[in-house]
Amino acid sequence: MASSRPRRLKTLVGAAGIVAASNDGEPAAGMRRAVDLARRAEAERITGLFTADLLQIDPAGLAGTAGAQEPLIALAALSQATSRIGLVATLSTTFHHPYNLARQIGTLDHASGGRAAWNAVTSSVGEENFGQALPSPEERYARAAEFIEIVNALFDANERDAAQRKASGAVTVDPTKFHRIDYRGRHFTVAGPLNVPPLPQGRPVQFQAGQSEAGIAIGARYAEVVYTSQPTLEGALAFATELRRRASACGRGNGLPLVMNSFHSVIGESDADAARRLEEKHARIDYAQGRLKLADMLGGHVDLSELPLDEPLPDALLPDVTSINRRRGRVEIFRRYARQGLTLRKLIIEAQETGHWSVAGTPERLADAIEERFRAGVLDVVTLHGLGNPDQEDLLLNGLLPELRRRSLIDTAYVGDDFRASLELPPLSGASASARTRQA
Repeated sequence: MASSRPRRLKTLVGAAGIVAASNDGEPAAGMRRAVDLARRAEAERITGLFTADLLQIDPAGLAGTAGAQEPLIALAALSQATSRIGLVATLSTTFHHPYNLARQIGTLDHASGGRAAWNAVTSSVGEENFGQALPSPEERYARAAEFIEIVNALFDANERDAAQRKASGAVTVDPTKFHRIDYRGRHFTVAGPLNVPPLPQGRPVQFQAGQSEAGIAIGARYAEVVYTSQPTLEGALAFATELRRRASACGRGNGLPLVMNSFHSVIGESDADAARRLEEKHARIDYAQGRLKLADMLGGHVDLSELPLDEPLPDALLPDVTSINRRRGRVEIFRRYARQGLTLRKLIIEAQETGHWSVAGTPERLADAIEERFRAGVLDVVTLHGLGNPDQEDLLLNGLLPELRRRSLIDTAYVGDDFRASLELPPLSGASASARTRQA
């Protein structure tokens, strides 16, 4: 969407769980809370709701509550309680099929009036639930590339006027305007057509998460928004530079893809209050559990149980990144921390943020950190934390967000009529009614 105004930073918050708990007074308590938080986010003009997903529960609880609900169903429910906020579902290209996913995310776009997005991930866990070994990162990303190509081709192939509303309110569908794609690749064969009528947005917005070598390559080629963990400004600059270099080499322009970070914050009323809150947070860490979590950040095959807390990790314990079959980008971050000489205790503290950007301070200090990355051109979309947290919500809603608005960094109203417009993405290009064929 063309605009003469300065571009603003786009904001996301996590969608609350819709699930019922055994001690709820009645089964709809979780749904009501999720709806309330979604409506409050929309009232604050937050750009979108984001859902994470993992397709397993690990016995040690290292993943927290991520993966507690199916994202598409949860967001479909929240779409009926909101009208402007975007809806981002994290979905696995390793454990889904592209035709089914295109139907599901396409239906969400219809149900929400053009607010759907999907975050393509290749998954690092869950293979035991699908009767297969976890493929290598290179194989997972090769499958993901075909997956995204197919989904886009299915959405592009159907003609925009394939469905028409009659005066009675019913919809008539012209089957001659639904077209095959006849895709044949190494991982998938999909004939089409997609039997979901053309979407309000044309395509759902394409997010992608991954910062390994293969992850950067696929994000540069296909994503409209790339989600990355970059705990330092230096790392964020290097990542954004390489991502955009590769995107340019793929013939992409218009500043795509946008770069998204999750901002893990501890907000205080003063510097002393922020320091106190951070100290209390660290005091709550279970260091026995923390050793397991740090081992998971290092690929899952490192035994830290007998190491002293206040000494650095021996270099010999650090895994070779190429030997790791999952989350190589995360492993690289924690290898870097360890080689900087951080003690095991400090590494466990860092592991609580899982390698994400983390800052503690007043709303003004946090706004300074966000503005620095935004002005440096390495932050286009940020996930904010604190909504629904009694200890942080007031400081988020009445401290950080107003400060970001005062600096004209974030939107004060929704832009346009759908999620693409709210993100100020350029118009879709390459959409065609003709089929796309890829030979293996």
